[in-house]
Amino acid sequence: MKCPFCASVESKVVDSRPSEESASIRRRRECLSCGKRFTTYETVERLPMMVVKKDGSRQTFDKSKILNGMIRACEKRRVSFETLHAITDEIEQVLQNGMEQEISTTYIGELVMERLREVDEVAYVRFASVYRQFKDIGSFMSELDKLLKDK
Repeated sequence: MKCPFCASVESKVVDSRPSEESASIRRRRECLSCGKRFTTYETVERLPMMVVKKDGSRQTFDKSKILNGMIRACEKRRVSFETLHAITDEIEQVLQNGMEQEISTTYIGELVMERLREVDEVAYVRFASVYRQFKDIGSFMSELDKLLKDK
């Protein structure tokens, strides 16, 4: 790590501690040439992820879109924002761990539905109705039947 004061590359770590909810490591360093101290932060480098939409177009992954979709599905339901935020973070982590640079909206939608089903069944059905684009009452009823059978 290059010293910001004298540009020397020789330094030693004096103190390390997690910061930002353990998303990075804060390191206090001391330059071995000039003796001045400075702080650095070490974070995990995340791969850029692209989402492949149903029409074949691609866009960068934006976890706020997942959160917004779940908020709409949970409208007037007793699901806390913290729960939805935790689900969003969990889904993002699953996608990051998969190490795929291109992810289909189908896969993301299935992950969301899987989590919503555990949290609130009404929100799950709402999300599924938009996501799966039910064409008629029969397809809607078959989804409800699956839900009831799993209980």
